[in-house]
Amino acid sequence: MTMEEGYEKNGMDREEIFSKAVRAGKRTYFFDVKSTKGNDYYLTITESKKRFGDDGKFFYEKHKLFLYKEDFEKFAEGFAEAIAHIKSISPIAEETSEYTSTSEAPKSESGFSDVSFEDLDK
Repeated sequence: MTMEEGYEKNGMDREEIFSKAVRAGKRTYFFDVKSTKGNDYYLTITESKKRFGDDGKFFYEKHKLFLYKEDFEKFAEGFAEAIAHIKSISPIAEETSEYTSTSEAPKSESGFSDVSFEDLDK
């Protein structure tokens, strides 16, 4: 039994304090503030993408990040710095939430953005 299963079975599931869903193109981001049984707060950020399996049925692929309150300030600073850097080097600084054909990332043959995670360390 996992820790989460234990909470659910004992009726002590982590209390959800706040939830915000943000639709962004083909992805949805969920920002959920939760409380531990010790009344400590943390944030989960979930990226959800609709995918299609080999059988043609769709499913949601999810990636989750847990952010604890002792890391909020450093995370926010790093996030803001990264966004500011991207805006400063972008050829066209657009204030829009949707990609346009001129600002969209290059696509691979599969139709997904061609991104190499190894390039992120450079």
